[in-house]
Amino acid sequence: MTVAPDEILVVNGVAQGLVLLARWLAERGRTTIGFEEPGSYGGRVHLQRWGMTTVPVPVDAEGLDVAALSASGVDAVVATPAHQFPTGVVLSPQRRRDLAEWVRAAPHRLVIEDDYDAEHRYDRPPVPAVKVLAPDRVVHLGSVSKTLAPAMRIGWLIAPSGMHEELVEARYWLDLASPALPQVTLARMLTSGAFERHLRLLRPRHKARRDALVEALAEHLPMARVGGVAAGLHVLATLPEGIDDTVVAAAALEAGVAVHPLSRHRQEDGPPGLVIGYAAMTPDRLREAVRRLAPLVPEPS
Repeated sequence: MTVAPDEILVVNGVAQGLVLLARWLAERGRTTIGFEEPGSYGGRVHLQRWGMTTVPVPVDAEGLDVAALSASGVDAVVATPAHQFPTGVVLSPQRRRDLAEWVRAAPHRLVIEDDYDAEHRYDRPPVPAVKVLAPDRVVHLGSVSKTLAPAMRIGWLIAPSGMHEELVEARYWLDLASPALPQVTLARMLTSGAFERHLRLLRPRHKARRDALVEALAEHLPMARVGGVAAGLHVLATLPEGIDDTVVAAAALEAGVAVHPLSRHRQEDGPPGLVIGYAAMTPDRLREAVRRLAPLVPEPS
């Protein structure tokens, strides 16, 4: 995207951006919002904490099902088009066009685009932001949590012009502003080229970790169907029906391996699975983690 500096609202991560948007919507009597199914547990509970009812909108191999979104009756939706969480699929070109048409088809519709980890890609080129297709109807959110450090709490919110000033004022009354020193540091990294060099260093490192994880899953847990590997910092290992992924995740934690059950990121029933992050572990530790994990997954009934 190409945006002017005064179009960017600096926020304390995507989480704060979602809080601001939930409050903005609720103040206008809009308390129902579409949410990908499956979709990020953290994002969903943040919205629910601030009074929003999240309506599940299914995700398939092409990403968000826009036909189902149209049928849901909601006029706002949160989506992760560049790398859907947790499935890892990319919103297909046709679905991107469909989503842009949906948001333009009626007044007050809004797409909240969570671009949480698009910088991390290994086997595919970058995809454009949905906001460029409907800039007056899409709010774009991003942060440095997945590229520098979650504790920095630096993110950005790029809203349609009619919303921007209202969100700036809402941000002021929430906590005045973000700390200046981390912003200055990030700005220096961007202008000096250090940020891009950092990403070039990370990509082959994360790719090696991803490859080790995928190979270990193929060797030790062949029943799992692994997806979402072309980008991001996690893979999704879908398990056969009849396995309780919450029980597997709890047993894994007891064995020293932390994974998310896919059911945690669902509002409705669906296939079980495990969401496995790999950014913080070396290839050897990832292989060992899978060796510990595999015996804890029961044979399907």
